Amino acid sequence: MKKVLSAVALLVLLLSGVVLYRGVTFESVQVPSTSMGPISVEVPRAAEHLAESLRFETISYGVQAPLSKDAFESFHAYLETTYPNIHGTLDLEVAGGFSLLYTWRGSDPALRPLLIMGHFDVVPVPPDTLADWEHPPFAGEIVDGVIWGRGALDDKVNVIGAMEAVEWMIGEGFQPRRTLYLAFGHDEEVGGAQGAVKIAALLKGRGVELECVVDEGGSIIADTMPGVEAPVALIGIAEKGYLTLTLSVEQSGGHSSMPPNQSAIGILAAAVARLEANPFPAKLGGPSVEMFAAFGPEMPFAQRVVFANLWLTKPLVMRLLSQSPETNAMLRTTTAVTMMNGGVKDNVLPTEASASVNFRIMPGETTESVVGRVREVVNDERVRIEAADKSSHEPSIVSDTDAPAFGTLEKTIRQVCPDVLVGPYLVLGATDARHYEILTPNIYRFTPIRLGKGDTAMLHGANERIRVDNFGEVCRFYVQLIRNFNS
Repeated sequence: MKKVLSAVALLVLLLSGVVLYRGVTFESVQVPSTSMGPISVEVPRAAEHLAESLRFETISYGVQAPLSKDAFESFHAYLETTYPNIHGTLDLEVAGGFSLLYTWRGSDPALRPLLIMGHFDVVPVPPDTLADWEHPPFAGEIVDGVIWGRGALDDKVNVIGAMEAVEWMIGEGFQPRRTLYLAFGHDEEVGGAQGAVKIAALLKGRGVELECVVDEGGSIIADTMPGVEAPVALIGIAEKGYLTLTLSVEQSGGHSSMPPNQSAIGILAAAVARLEANPFPAKLGGPSVEMFAAFGPEMPFAQRVVFANLWLTKPLVMRLLSQSPETNAMLRTTTAVTMMNGGVKDNVLPTEASASVNFRIMPGETTESVVGRVREVVNDERVRIEAADKSSHEPSIVSDTDAPAFGTLEKTIRQVCPDVLVGPYLVLGATDARHYEILTPNIYRFTPIRLGKGDTAMLHGANERIRVDNFGEVCRFYVQLIRNFNS
């Protein structure tokens, strides 16, 4: 017995030694913050331009709803008037009716082009939320150093920021070696079928192979990474897929005084309950593991030890992450019951009941595998399961963090925002970037907008805004990004 105990003690000692050693040697992977040349973009003027752009109600109401042709064409005219250097130097094409593709020809055709993305359509402002806005959503006001309005973050900040950068660079006499595309969609908020899809197809038809795509999706967030004091810049290297399924049940109906054992609503409710009680399995891998590899070394020692030894601590980490909706979504395909319908009167048995269930699909899974698992969990032939519409899409590819393009982006962020730590992550929503996978595997989602705790509620919510000085960082980021891809 003593020999067994001694062997166990030795094993525990060795294991502890390995764990501590890995924690001690879990060193920072942050690239140094290097200097950059002067960038004298006139930030107050650029901020006025962003504010003015927010006054155009370029709203995407829905896939079937008509766009406001006048608003989009007026926005185009505004860009032409505001950025004469760009419109006198770059080639401009219109795709899908309203989306814009600018081409700045590089001097070296052997270099694969860089494509910077954005979109200028915005989501509607529900009338019952107007009272929640401190400043009207389409007034485009600047108050106490803050730019207010729908699109200030999502996503005219990217469109105007990139335009300000290129306009300034042309004025400074900059000539790119690498061709630059500016691709601005008009329907990202409803899937990008007429904008990004058609621009990508246009470039594909010309045989274009891109070096890199940079789009929205990641940002600089403060007070979000446990134990990390510095703000973190999150670069989206992949995004989840999207699928909504309709579950429906049909019954004969009748009078409520003579109900069957289960009504249509009861059958449907049981199916929905089974889905919620049996979530998709959690997996800690891919972008999430890479994120912890980037930020883990910056944490206090106890947490550093945990993330340096995921081979041992993964079950604990997954259990902890599963407790919060935000971090749980990083681990699994999520299930969200978003709508239920059934019944017409309190004393009439419904002949039909239906529910909409939305799934955000992890890379490595597919819409087909999700449908298969839903059928398996529901396990009731009385429940019909169908895709709700054609807006579903597969998860994106996972872009390589070892690619030179990622390194260039990482370097740029550290130059423009030296106070931040940089790392990859999984985008939980959807962007237009996925449509460009036919042109390059290097697709990264990041804009240096700074968000604090609770600020993500501004995205598609009330009081959307950005500080003028932060918008200055956005403009400088695009200047330096273009410079670095041409160095």
